[in-house]
Amino acid sequence: PELITGLLKEKMQFHGLVVTDASHMIGMFAAMPRKEQVPRAIAAGCDCFLFFNDPEEDFGYMLEGYRSGIITEERLKDALYRILGVKAAIGLHRKQAEGTLMPPREALEIVGCREHRWIAKKAADQFITLVKDTQSILPLTPEKSRRLKLVFIGGGEGMVVAGKLIKDNSEEVKEQLIRLLQQQGFQVDAQTPQGKGKMEDFQAKYDACIVALHVTGFAQYNSMRVKWASPADQPWYVSQIPTIFLSLGFPNHLIDVPMARTYINAYLDSETVMEAAIEKIMGKSEFKGRYQENVFCGRWDTRL
Repeated sequence: PELITGLLKEKMQFHGLVVTDASHMIGMFAAMPRKEQVPRAIAAGCDCFLFFNDPEEDFGYMLEGYRSGIITEERLKDALYRILGVKAAIGLHRKQAEGTLMPPREALEIVGCREHRWIAKKAADQFITLVKDTQSILPLTPEKSRRLKLVFIGGGEGMVVAGKLIKDNSEEVKEQLIRLLQQQGFQVDAQTPQGKGKMEDFQAKYDACIVALHVTGFAQYNSMRVKWASPADQPWYVSQIPTIFLSLGFPNHLIDVPMARTYINAYLDSETVMEAAIEKIMGKSEFKGRYQENVFCGRWDTRL
């Protein structure tokens, strides 16, 4: 690997920086012991190591690899040359001397400004996708379907970011969605009863149902599937009242809800996106997003 990477750099006259993938990814852990993995990544031609597992331990492995000859003096100097070259090219040395290497905290005030919100709203209008409405229930408005049952399916397990488990934000998203629907005039019931009850009672109580799929995850999962925590949440009601399935995350949930006749991919769980999705459901805005064929998960029944 060292020879191949070196020849490629020379042949391509590449003077930039080569960085490893995230070093705490499972694939790198499986390749070889960490003690060898750290220095051999640099010896193989990578100039920078992305993410520590443990800073003190990984630095020790790197130093030991240099002392034992895994990382040669020539390879070390080449890596340093490239690292310093990139820093110089983007002017980090000047910024450090000027004291402007890190922007002041006041610069964060621009986050969420009017222009940012406008861009977010414009983007949401473009990407929210109606995958299918084979039962032709859209638009759904308070005038014809005021009494709304909201079934909110949260991920529950949270997600991993930079090696840390981040708590799932389903409760916050659920409250936002309820509030946005109520602001449009819907009467929303988002409670989960102990049991399903009688079908005719359910039909008499509600005009329509929205199933919000807020399934979160990250690279620690090979697949993200819909899990029905309560029997009352399971889609036994789809033939009783008009039901819309709204995904606030992953776009391929039809594999778990093939009974869905109206299915929308919103892709994100932000308030701006949910607000735009509700407007489209109500017919105040047209659906402009496009789906790919893999949204049907290679199944015939998901198209019905």
